[in-house]
Amino acid sequence: MYTDSAYWHNKLLDFKDKTHPLFVTSCGTFRLFTKPKLPTHRPRGRIDYQILYVASGKAHFYFNGVEHIVPAGSMVLYRPKEEQRYYYYGVDRTEVYWVHFTGSNVKNILRKYGIADDVHLIHTGTALEYKRIFIQMIQELKLCKDDYEELLVNYLQQLLIMLHRIINTKPKGKNPLLMEEIDTAVRYFHENYHKSISIEEYAASHHMSVSWFIRNFKEYTESTPAQYILSLRISNAQTLLESTNYNVTEIANIVGYDNPLYFSRIFKKQSGMSPSDFRKQLQTDRIQS
Repeated sequence: MYTDSAYWHNKLLDFKDKTHPLFVTSCGTFRLFTKPKLPTHRPRGRIDYQILYVASGKAHFYFNGVEHIVPAGSMVLYRPKEEQRYYYYGVDRTEVYWVHFTGSNVKNILRKYGIADDVHLIHTGTALEYKRIFIQMIQELKLCKDDYEELLVNYLQQLLIMLHRIINTKPKGKNPLLMEEIDTAVRYFHENYHKSISIEEYAASHHMSVSWFIRNFKEYTESTPAQYILSLRISNAQTLLESTNYNVTEIANIVGYDNPLYFSRIFKKQSGMSPSDFRKQLQTDRIQS
């Protein structure tokens, strides 16, 4: 299991802040590889808010006593004093990012960004931008540079703005059959992203036209199937660069690229730096923190 987290003034216990409209108290990430199960159960919840982003694999969450299997590309919101019960399993290779926050105006801020009081689950699709925001929050809360508390709030608001845009573009009348088709595709891509996937063949095998599948997949995930697969490959490559000693050629093969030079070009285009530079930056950040 890999974990990386940071807490305001190293306060591990939750607390309520009434002096700021919005205030970030802690954030972090879990990547479950070897441990068979990671359970969390807070019967009385916490006194702050929490957003969790399932970046890879899947997780099992309970809302009002009902289990929901939450796939990658989803965010979960818990409010103060709500029971928190969720499980990660090693077999699912779950990767989750989280942030706790409080403040005197959180409820109204969430409403402002289109998050209704009864919403617990938002399907966002997987995107490197989400991971980038969480990673930046973790780094800021570790380093505590000038104005870091304000910057943390800005990162959280950026995340909320992205959620607001997704909520506003979702179709109002959700077709359960269509949602099931897209969820099936998402699971298939997560299980087979490292293989050669033909969007045309996938659509045909599920009795869908290519144009219909691409249009509806993008409507529900904010990316085309090809972009979604690419983000999975790059996201998992970043995880391998951070948590293993595999070289770039080995990582390229693991995530589905036979040509390491092509992989490096794609990685740099998506991440802003080469795989080698990405790994060096991670090592530098660890030393500084």
